[in-house]
Amino acid sequence: MRGSSPRQYPPADPLPDFHQTDPGPNEPDPGPNEPDPGPNEPDPGPNESNPDLNQPAHELDNIKVEHHPHSQIPSTVHRFSEFSRSCPTEDYVPRNDSPWEPFRTRLDFEVAEIALEAAMTKDQTNRLINLIHRSASGNDTFTLHNHDEVCSLWDLASQHYTRFQNDAVSVPLGNEVREFDMHYRPLWDWVLDLLFVRFIDEPWTADAFWKAQSQLPPDAKPLAFILYADKSKLSSFGSQKGYPIIARIANLPVHIRNSNTALGGGRVVGWLPIIVEDQEHAKKKNYVDFKNAVWHTSFYQLLASVAKHSNTGYWFECGDRIRRHLWPLILILSADYEEQCIMALICGLKGKFPCPVCLVPQDEQSILRTHELRTSHQSEDILRTARSKPSEKEKEDHLKAFSLRNIENVFSRILHVDVHRALSFDRLHTNEEGLWGDHLWKEVKFWILDLGREAAVKLDKNFDELPRWPNLTHFSSVVAVDFTDGSVLGDLSKMIVFAAQDILTSSHCKLGQLLLRCIHYYVEFDIYVSLEVHTEDTIAAGRLALQKFSEMMDEYIAQSHPETNKNWNFPKKHLVSHAFDNILAKGVTRNYSTKPNEKMHGSLRRIYLQRTNFKNVASHILHYDEWLLTSTSMRSELAELDKYNQRDTCDPETNEVLDDSDTGTSKSTTIHAHLGSRQGNNSFSDIMHLHGTDRAFTNFRMKLNDFLNGFLPQNNIPLPDGRRIHMQAEDTITEFRFLRINYESLVDWCMHRDLLRCNPKFYGSPRYDCVIVNTANTPFFARLVYMFTCLVGGTEFPLALIQPYDIGIANSRRRRDNDMGLWRVRAKPRSSSEIISVRSIVRGAALARNPETDGDYFVIHTVDTDMFLRVKALQASAQPL
Repeated sequence: MRGSSPRQYPPADPLPDFHQTDPGPNEPDPGPNEPDPGPNEPDPGPNESNPDLNQPAHELDNIKVEHHPHSQIPSTVHRFSEFSRSCPTEDYVPRNDSPWEPFRTRLDFEVAEIALEAAMTKDQTNRLINLIHRSASGNDTFTLHNHDEVCSLWDLASQHYTRFQNDAVSVPLGNEVREFDMHYRPLWDWVLDLLFVRFIDEPWTADAFWKAQSQLPPDAKPLAFILYADKSKLSSFGSQKGYPIIARIANLPVHIRNSNTALGGGRVVGWLPIIVEDQEHAKKKNYVDFKNAVWHTSFYQLLASVAKHSNTGYWFECGDRIRRHLWPLILILSADYEEQCIMALICGLKGKFPCPVCLVPQDEQSILRTHELRTSHQSEDILRTARSKPSEKEKEDHLKAFSLRNIENVFSRILHVDVHRALSFDRLHTNEEGLWGDHLWKEVKFWILDLGREAAVKLDKNFDELPRWPNLTHFSSVVAVDFTDGSVLGDLSKMIVFAAQDILTSSHCKLGQLLLRCIHYYVEFDIYVSLEVHTEDTIAAGRLALQKFSEMMDEYIAQSHPETNKNWNFPKKHLVSHAFDNILAKGVTRNYSTKPNEKMHGSLRRIYLQRTNFKNVASHILHYDEWLLTSTSMRSELAELDKYNQRDTCDPETNEVLDDSDTGTSKSTTIHAHLGSRQGNNSFSDIMHLHGTDRAFTNFRMKLNDFLNGFLPQNNIPLPDGRRIHMQAEDTITEFRFLRINYESLVDWCMHRDLLRCNPKFYGSPRYDCVIVNTANTPFFARLVYMFTCLVGGTEFPLALIQPYDIGIANSRRRRDNDMGLWRVRAKPRSSSEIISVRSIVRGAALARNPETDGDYFVIHTVDTDMFLRVKALQASAQPL
């Protein structure tokens, strides 16, 4: 309540938008939520007399889809709800009614699949088979006999897919010629395997796709590759390394393309040779050039089949039985900086122009400024000119002027490929592990340790007190920990301002506070580049955040350089300048992130440790990977078959199998609020006995009476018998301690969910999560105190007792918080608790206590991109949420 006037809430959602279950004491995950299919708009039909009338009437938030002119598909306009929520469905017949073949039975395949995924040894596989024979019963026959038979069946099944080849690669070094093994799947053959599979989704497109298609014949369809390569340690001490090449198809939607397990996801397609360092030649220029030459010569073995078709295209009948003129493109190269230097054949860190994308001088990398972009044509011309010089010194001098190497680039042999445009900003190595992990975080620790042990202890304590949040690492100690995982470092950057703002203050450490202001803009920039969907507005806001970060860093560098002795002229400080140009050209950064590829190093390492004899490592790992690909494909076909056989029990809207126990209740896909962890019925007298010392429960029953008497008429729900409600002390309500909220993200307009707790003992500690509550005027933040349902007139209403965090805060405080990008809220007294409908909760929120002011909290807007945009909107309006 505010004074004597109750809050005005928007009309409540219809009753089916609430669902409660009792998942039991362990509170299991309530299950996935999917977007609610939007309405199908009727086709008004063409109007030949006035073509303009054929277009749908444009409304606010309508979305226009423009297709490339070569497609000969007219532009379409979609209502927002239709575009964001509906997805095409189609009846289909499974590709294979016995996808487990060449295994004799489905049971044979599924047992072999488990053994493969668990990387069981020969002895373990034989023991598993013996156990199953001893206990087998049912309709499906088990016929496998031993591990050797399983291996032979996997080899037989793998014949359906492109196998690895092993060719010798010869590269001269001085007067000798050295040979290396290059393992690879012909890239074109690999991608044709995928085109037999029908993926039902729109192709992903961006400027680079559009420009590439404009260069192709009108009937050609771009088939775009994303390629990644990097060395990886296979053994614990790094003595054994692997050099995988991983391919993905850019045409596929991101949830398929970035998967490392689904068919259509990332797949190892090559294994580059690793050159053992020769101490006689180590670090000599000609030996470094030799290693680069081996890389490019070997890589061509993989690309040869693509190079062949890059001149003419390739007609192919795809999985939907339509013949298409496919044209291969190397659209994206995903790699860290060191690997990008190899791909672009530049000299790297110590070169005059160390950027593989543009010609930024070596001593200007810390300055945010645009420079002339490199192009493949330019690099090829420089190489040709250098090779025409009469002396070796003149050749080298000409190449050094552009930081290029005297080697032919493998990507120049493929039409329509510019290696410098294909190289992509990588958030993992440039931001999380690089600019933040290797530089800004080390600066923070420098100033914390400069303040002494007390500051270090306080920073650890502040981190430990921050609330836990799903998919966000909780830190109990940071100062003495050496973090190496990029995702963990990214989480650390999102929380550092909240944990350090009361330590690195202007009075105690002026330069430390200036650094925090820099980090505030760095985090904003990093979140903008991580957005799953971009608009012109978010691109502009991201560029502004980058500009402010650069300006603040210039000020910090100017003031702190003598003290920290830090040189900020390094490539990762400069590479951020290309981030938003990459987004415009190739889409959001997750399309070319190295993170999904680096996750595959872990599975390759497990294969090395569990399935090889530590000799002939490449052939053993790749052979096993062939089996994994085969297993994934067979599992995909088996899932199709099961889905087809269960079609009579599928929900017609969601195509999901119906659970008999849920028949007649609202589907989770349409549920906004879902209560769980039922605790049983309690009378008001019992509740006051249990919570009487908590002032939030003061006048609890009267607050509930007042709320219901206002809420029901407001939502056109008649009062029972037309009389005001007067709950009595012996009346009961039902407590719940778990709440799932499904909400529409401001970023991608898809449904996301928060799992919230209101529990006095969740994993041994109290947990009372915070939320955003909607009202007819402006939403506000609050903390959950007690969740329950109340039966009125035969209908259960899901409600919550909350402590609002919406006391006004002076503008002077707002201005100080803005320097750190913080949004402060202030708690009302516990006795000012209110009752709300859980359907008025927008989503969950995480609030960090301000140690300096009791009752003040900062909204942790960095927990996800949706919350980031919501708080940015608040800061823009400078009004309470």
